[in-house]
Amino acid sequence: MLTEIKTERLLLRRLREADRENIVALQADPETNKFNVVPHTVEGARELYDAWMTQWAEHGFGYLTVSALDEPEVIVGFGGVRYHEWNGERVLNLAYRFWPFAWGKGYATEMAAAAVEWAEREIPDVPVIANIMASNEPSIRVAERLGFTVHTEEEYEGEPSLHLRR
Repeated sequence: MLTEIKTERLLLRRLREADRENIVALQADPETNKFNVVPHTVEGARELYDAWMTQWAEHGFGYLTVSALDEPEVIVGFGGVRYHEWNGERVLNLAYRFWPFAWGKGYATEMAAAAVEWAEREIPDVPVIANIMASNEPSIRVAERLGFTVHTEEEYEGEPSLHLRR
C-alpha cells in the first residue's frame, strides 16, 4: 500500500477525508479549469473525490495530495495515478492539478515523475497514460518532460484531446 512519497522538494501523501474541501475547491476552481472544455463543478468535484477515496479503499493507491516538504500543512495540489478504463483497456491515468500560486515551480513535473516511477515499479503490467486537451500546453510539456509522446488524438466535447504514453 502506498502511503507517501518524498521527492527532493515535495511530500506526496494519500488523500484524507480532511483534504476533501481543499481538493474539491482546487478541482472546481475556474483558473485551474481554463483548459477544460467542461469545467468541473463543486458537486462534480465532490463526486470525483468520492471515487478517488474508493480507489484508495479498494486498491491501496490513488491520487495524492502534494505539499512542499518545508510546509507539509499547505496543500499545493494533487496528482498521481489511478485505475481507469480507456477505450476498453485498463490503464493508470496520470493526473496533476495545482493551485495557481504553485505554478511555474516545477512541482507538477516533480510530482508526476515520482508517481510514474512508483506505478511502473509497482504495477508494471498496466500502462500509464495522460489524457490532455490539445490546448493545454503547460500540461503537455510536463508529460513530455517525463518521456510521454502522443499516442492518439481524439475529440472530447468537440475539442482535440491528446492521449499520451511513454
